[in-house]
Amino acid sequence: MFKKVLVAEDMDSINHAVAFVLKDLKIAQVDHAQYCDRAWLLAKKAIQEGSPYDLLICDLSFKPDYREEKLTSGKDLISALKFEDPQLKVIVNSIEDHPQTVRELWASGNIDAYVCKDRSGLKELKEAILNLNEGANYNSPSIEKILNQNNVLTLNDFEINIVKYLANGFTQDEIQKELKNKNIRPSSKSAIEKRLKELRDEFRANTNPHLISIMKDLQLI
Repeated sequence: MFKKVLVAEDMDSINHAVAFVLKDLKIAQVDHAQYCDRAWLLAKKAIQEGSPYDLLICDLSFKPDYREEKLTSGKDLISALKFEDPQLKVIVNSIEDHPQTVRELWASGNIDAYVCKDRSGLKELKEAILNLNEGANYNSPSIEKILNQNNVLTLNDFEINIVKYLANGFTQDEIQKELKNKNIRPSSKSAIEKRLKELRDEFRANTNPHLISIMKDLQLI
């Protein structure tokens, strides 16, 4: 069984529940971090001391506060820690179940299990830990169902971001600026306009608001 586990989760109630599961599994050392940067520092220190964590249990979204964080999402944290320690096992423990998100995380090769926070979440988290301990991957049944949907469309980062920003009320000039800041290419205004038109045609949307509505219904954004 895993001996040293790091839990990256910002909700106290979830932290207590996860701690109960880990205690039941008799895991010797469990550390908690409510911010991605804090989790990164704990993991980095453990690596430097020659005693890295065996397992990371990580949420995907963290509520921002007054702190200025370098790593702002679980996805960023997972990517950074796997780069430092490729042997680290990772369980995503999140309410996020959008097909795009799930598929991208598995395609990245950075995760070993995906547990959906729902009424069976703690039971499934325990199952995930036991599966990983035996060398097997794990998905919650609801996540497995998503992965088995052959008709799920996938979009690239450029397409997802331009529609998300549009849905949040950004102008195309503002979208262009945000894409440049994130180093997402293409980022020109002409490329944004062209791809939005192509997406409207592909999804048979009459307007951008119609496109946003369709993509939300399909859980693509």
